[in-house]
Amino acid sequence: MTSVTQILERKPENVSVNTNPSHDLYLVHEQVPSSGPKECLIHVRATGICGSDVHFWKHGRIGDMVVCGQNGLGHESAGVVIQVGKEVTRFKPGDRVALECGVPCSKPTCTFCRTGRYNACPDVVFFSTPPYHGTLRRYHVHPEDWLHPLPDQLNYEEGSLLEPLSVALAGIDRAELRLGDPLVICGAGPIGLVTLLAAHAAGAAPIVITDIDENRLKTAQQLVPRVRPLRVGKEDSDAKELGNRIIRTLGEEAKLILECTGVESSIHAGIFATRFGGSVFVIGVGKASQTIPFMHLSAKEIDLRFQYRYHDTYPKAITLVEQGLIDLKPLVTHRFSLDDGLAAFAAASDPSARAVKVQILDD
Repeated sequence: MTSVTQILERKPENVSVNTNPSHDLYLVHEQVPSSGPKECLIHVRATGICGSDVHFWKHGRIGDMVVCGQNGLGHESAGVVIQVGKEVTRFKPGDRVALECGVPCSKPTCTFCRTGRYNACPDVVFFSTPPYHGTLRRYHVHPEDWLHPLPDQLNYEEGSLLEPLSVALAGIDRAELRLGDPLVICGAGPIGLVTLLAAHAAGAAPIVITDIDENRLKTAQQLVPRVRPLRVGKEDSDAKELGNRIIRTLGEEAKLILECTGVESSIHAGIFATRFGGSVFVIGVGKASQTIPFMHLSAKEIDLRFQYRYHDTYPKAITLVEQGLIDLKPLVTHRFSLDDGLAAFAAASDPSARAVKVQILDD
């Protein structure tokens, strides 16, 4: 195994991709950090670009989370341990790991941490969410408790994709998807597609997926041939009529809508496609304030529910990929080196690039 000294001699600088309140995107070159007693120094080998990374760069905020200074991006990462703190017991140099990037306070006085809903911890450090720098960097120090061993069957790219898979699994768990549930997934972006893979593994049937991009719908069919794609466009400005189109494509009203866009018009269409007593579960992130068809929801007893990140999903995600129930490999369409990180973001933010998941790799 290559020693930490050899790695640092070969790549002595810590390179990261950053943004700022002026919406600049740039590389930063810094010294390699040192790990604390309960931390591991990770050579990050693969990081996926999330829509939130692009949003922080382009718009400077997501809701109340605002870029106020220099901010490192990235939170979908996997890598190899190259150094451990003196109190670390679970890992050693050379171990391959996935990084869970939401680190809660874990204090016994925190109700959310104590009851297992640590995604709601008010003092959580979520790497890449301002003011915390992200993991899209060559070297990153991470708490031992929030690293997950990667089985030999999973490569670094798959390890980084465990993060968006965790988002999908949290949504499916909270939405209480069951075998044979007629399902609609709104949006065939990266989260929509990984949600499709998870819903297929969970036995939802039939499944419709919607999107404005024909290429993404073709990708959805390649991933899950039995899915029924439905392209939506500017002509679908009437949410009720689009809801009826969704119903016709599904063959019945949906028991469950998994809304992965956060777009108000898409949420409305999903609501109008839902059966009495069904659920619309919003996974996507959208505008801070939106309207809802209140009386339609009321008269049909439709539950409108939401999700904030995830908790306790990584072990399950690893098992599902390791056992072959979910194949994440086809999601990666574009690969760039860390030094070409700016070009990677250009591809991730340009619809003409037809990217599903852009990954930044460092060997």
